[in-house]
Amino acid sequence: MEAAALVLDALSRVRDMVREALKDLTPEELLAPPKPHIAWLAWHIARVQDANFSGLLDRPQLWIADGWHRRFDMPADARDYGTGHRQTREQVDAFTCTDKPLLLAYHDAVFAQTRDYLSTVTNADLNRVLNEPQYSPLPTLSIRLASVINCNTRHAGQIEYLRGLVKYKGWFPAAEQ
Repeated sequence: MEAAALVLDALSRVRDMVREALKDLTPEELLAPPKPHIAWLAWHIARVQDANFSGLLDRPQLWIADGWHRRFDMPADARDYGTGHRQTREQVDAFTCTDKPLLLAYHDAVFAQTRDYLSTVTNADLNRVLNEPQYSPLPTLSIRLASVINCNTRHAGQIEYLRGLVKYKGWFPAAEQ
C-alpha cells in the first residue's frame, strides 16, 4: 500500500465515524454541552481538512470558493476553523448549525478534494519540504498529513464520546445496537 492510500484510509474512517455518530442525533443533542459540542467538532474536522488540503493544492479553500461559509451563515474567513483553539468560547457557543445534511455535505465536498489530492501523491512526495516559514523546522508533506490525521481522529473520537454522553448519559456502546 502506498502511503497516500494509508492516509486516505485513515481520513475515510474519520468521515465514516462522523457520519455514523451524527445519524440519529437530534438538533438539541448536536449542540448539547459540554463544549465544544458535537456540531462544532464535526464542522471543525471538515474545516481543518479543507484548510490543509486546499493549502497543499495551492487553491482557495472550498469554504470560501464554493460558498460553504454562506450556507453556514458564517464569514468568509480562511483562518476561521478553530485551529490551535483560536476560537473563543463565545465563537464556539455562536456556532449553532444543526443541519446534519449541510454538515455532512461539507464533509463530503472536502473529502472529495482530499481524495483527489491524495490520488496524486507518491511515496517520494512525502519528503517534500513545505514552504511554511512560520514553522521551524519546515514541515514535510508527511508531517502535514500526519497532523491532519491526528487532528481529525482526535476530534472524531471526541464526537463518539460526546454522542454516548449526550444520548446515553455515558459511554455504553452496547446500548446503541
